Amino acid sequence: MKNKFFRGRRLRQNEHLRSLVQEVYVTAHDLIAPIFVTEGKKKRIQVEAMPGIERVSVDELPSEIDIIRASNISSVLVFGIPTEKDGKATLAWKENNLVQRAVETIKRHDPSLTVMTDICLCAYTDHGHCGHLDSQGRVTNDDTLETLSKMAVTHAQGGADVVAPSDMMDGRVGAIRRALDENNFIHVPILSYAAKYASAFYGPFREATQCGIKGDRKTYQMDPHNVREALREIRADLEEGADMVMVKPALAYLDVIRAAREHFDAPLFAYSVSGEYSMIKACAARGWINERAVVMEILTAIKRAGADRIISYFAKDFKKFQETEG
Repeated sequence: MKNKFFRGRRLRQNEHLRSLVQEVYVTAHDLIAPIFVTEGKKKRIQVEAMPGIERVSVDELPSEIDIIRASNISSVLVFGIPTEKDGKATLAWKENNLVQRAVETIKRHDPSLTVMTDICLCAYTDHGHCGHLDSQGRVTNDDTLETLSKMAVTHAQGGADVVAPSDMMDGRVGAIRRALDENNFIHVPILSYAAKYASAFYGPFREATQCGIKGDRKTYQMDPHNVREALREIRADLEEGADMVMVKPALAYLDVIRAAREHFDAPLFAYSVSGEYSMIKACAARGWINERAVVMEILTAIKRAGADRIISYFAKDFKKFQETEG
C-alpha cells in the first residue's frame, strides 16, 4: 500500500541515523570564553552569582588559559576590572593599563590564541555608566567617543587581535576605526556589539565586573521590544567600519539573530550572557535540569538561529559536555 503520510521517524531510529541527517553542529571552534581580569597578584576570586567563574589577576592568566585551551577553545574575550574608578574612566586608557598587561601576558603564554578585548567604560567609572556624564547625570555621547578610542588603541598596543566596543554610543565604531588607523593599527578588526539590548539578564555580570550603577542604561542600550531598530544599528556599524557584529543577549533574542543573519552577510556573533548562565547553574544545582543537555541545546539554538560564533561562560566546560552522555 502506498504511504499517504510522511514517515520522518525513519531517520530518527537510532543515534547513527540521527547523526547522519543532523543539520547544525556546535564545536569548540564556535565558542569564545570570557575572562575577567583584576588587579593584584595570585588572585582567583569566585563570582558568587556565577558558579565556576572567577576574577583572576594577571599572573594567574597563564593557568587560566591552559584550562580554556584544554577544552580546545581558541578565542577569549577579556574584561578589565580595576580596583580604582573615577568619573573619567582614567584607568581604561592609561598607558600600561590592566587589559593591556593582560593581553601581553596571554599572548606571551600562547601566541596562537585569538584575544579580543571589551571596549567600554562601565567597569572604570565610579558611576557605572558606559560613557561620561554631564552635570545633570546624562551620558554624553560625543565626549565618550574620544575615551573609547584611546582605550581601543591601548589594547591594540598590548597585542589585542580584535577590539569589541560594547558601550552602544552612537558613532563609536567610526571613531575607533579612525583612531586605530591613525596609530598604525589598520590590521586590527572591530567586533561591534551592534545590537545590545537593555536586558534584565545582565545582573550577574555586574557582580563579576563590579560595576554597580545608579539608574539604568536605557538611553543608550536598545529597547527589548524592537527588532527593526537592531537592523538599523547593525547597518550603521558596518557602514562605519565594523568587521564583525554581535547580538546581545542571545537566548531571548534568537529572532534578532535570525533577522540579522537574513539581512547581513558579515560575521555574526551572539553573547550568551550571565543571566542565562546563572539560571542554568541554579537549576542544575537543584537537580531540576540536566545541565549538559540544556547547555548543548541552547548553544545549538543560538547557532541554528544564525550565529557564526558564540560567547559563552560554558566554553571552559565544553569538552566535558561533549564527552558526557546526554
